[in-house]
Amino acid sequence: MPYQALVWQARLASQAEVVKPKAPELKAATSKVAERKTEKPKTEVPDTGVAKTQVQQQAEVAFSQEQTSPPFAPPATEALAAAEPMVERVNESVAAQPISAALQTSASSSPPSSSPSSQPTPQLVTDTSGWPVQVPAPVRLKYDVLGEVKGFNYNVSGELLWTVSGEQYDAKLEIRAFLLGSRTQTSRGRLTAQGLEPKRFGDKVRSEVAAHFEYEQRQVIFSANTPRAELLPGAQDHLSVFVQLASWVQANPKGFAEGSVIELQAVGPRDALPWRFTVQGMELLKLPGGDLEALKLNRPPARPFDLSAEVWLAPSLGYLPARIKLTQDNGDFVDQQWVSSSAP
Repeated sequence: MPYQALVWQARLASQAEVVKPKAPELKAATSKVAERKTEKPKTEVPDTGVAKTQVQQQAEVAFSQEQTSPPFAPPATEALAAAEPMVERVNESVAAQPISAALQTSASSSPPSSSPSSQPTPQLVTDTSGWPVQVPAPVRLKYDVLGEVKGFNYNVSGELLWTVSGEQYDAKLEIRAFLLGSRTQTSRGRLTAQGLEPKRFGDKVRSEVAAHFEYEQRQVIFSANTPRAELLPGAQDHLSVFVQLASWVQANPKGFAEGSVIELQAVGPRDALPWRFTVQGMELLKLPGGDLEALKLNRPPARPFDLSAEVWLAPSLGYLPARIKLTQDNGDFVDQQWVSSSAP
C-alpha cells in the first residue's frame, strides 16, 4: 500500500476513536434511562384499602398513557382522547331511549333557529304529466306594449289570438310598430290530456325561423343552423308555455300556492332550455283595460345575459296573461299590458 494511503487510514482511525463512546459509559447511560421510565411519580396516592375513586382511576390512566404515548404528543390528540369516553356515554344514553324520546331531548336542548336553512324549501315540480288541465276558451286579447331599448322609449300595440278547432290549437302573438313593421310568434299543435302538445313554433321579424317537435324521434329540429335538441316530456315553446300555465291554473287554482316552483322545457327558434317559474301570489294590477286580480309568476334568468320574465295570469281572462314583462340584464325591457278582450 502506498505511504500516502497509510497516512489517511491512520487519521480516519484516530477520528473514529474520538467520537466512539466507550462501552462502560454507554451502559451507564442506558441504565439511567431505564430507571427514569420505571420511576413512579412522587405524588402517588396511598392505598387506603377502599375502592379507588374516579379521580384516582383517571390519574392512573393518564399516567399509563403518558408512559406509552410518543413524546411531544399534540394537545389536540390529548383533547380528543379525553373527550372520547364522554361521547361514548352520550351515544349509549341516546341509544337506550326510544326514538321519539331522543328527538324530544334533542329539540328541547337546542334553541330554535331562524336561519334560512331552517325554513322549508319550496318543492320543485318537473313532472306535470298527472296535473289536471282546462284550456282557456278561444279569445282575442289586445295589449299596450311599453318598452325601452338603449335609453329609447317606445309604445306599440300587441294582440294574442287563441283558437281551438277540435283537437287542434293555434296561438298567434303579434307586436306591431308604426313604420317599423311587426314581430309575430306562432304556435301550432294538438290538445291532449296533458294539455298543449306543440308541433311547430315560428318567430318572424323579416324572415321566419322555426322549431319542429318530432315526438317519435324525441328531438327538436331547428330551421336555423342550430344542432338538434333532445325533446323532453311536457315541453312547450315560447308562446304555448303561457297558455299551458293558464290551463294548469284554471283547472286547479288552489294547487299554485305562493312559493311553488315549476320547471319545464321551453323551445325557442334556436334552442331548448329549462324555464323555472316561481309562484309569487295574487296581485291587483292597474292596466289600460282596467283593474284586474292576477296570479304572478316569476322566471329569473337561466344564464348570464338571459332575460328575466314576469307573467300575471288573470282569472277573468281564463288565466291567460294580463301582463308579461321581459327584462334584460342591461335594463332594457318590454312590458305587455292588457287593454281589451273580444271573440276571435
